[in-house]
Amino acid sequence: MTDAGPFTDDVVGQIMRHMNDDHAADCLTICRALAGRPGATAARMTGMDADGIDFAVTDGGAEHDVRIPFSERLTERVQVRHEVVRMTEAARAAAH
Repeated sequence: MTDAGPFTDDVVGQIMRHMNDDHAADCLTICRALAGRPGATAARMTGMDADGIDFAVTDGGAEHDVRIPFSERLTERVQVRHEVVRMTEAARAAAH
């Protein structure tokens, strides 16, 4: 990870809990399409900073760490939602 920028450990923890508890299927969709893991069976967010988001992906019976960069460096928390929505939409489009 690079410099966390505006994202403290507390903020990252809140985002991770939200993603893993409420958007687990989206995490998997993102990792299958954007992290080159089409055979993944599970994915959970493990971290993030201003430049990208980190996941642990289960694929082929093993866990792999993957990082997906944001389209630009984020400077505010509100941007995270927009970027994750963009990633989810791109992943869904790639799956069709």
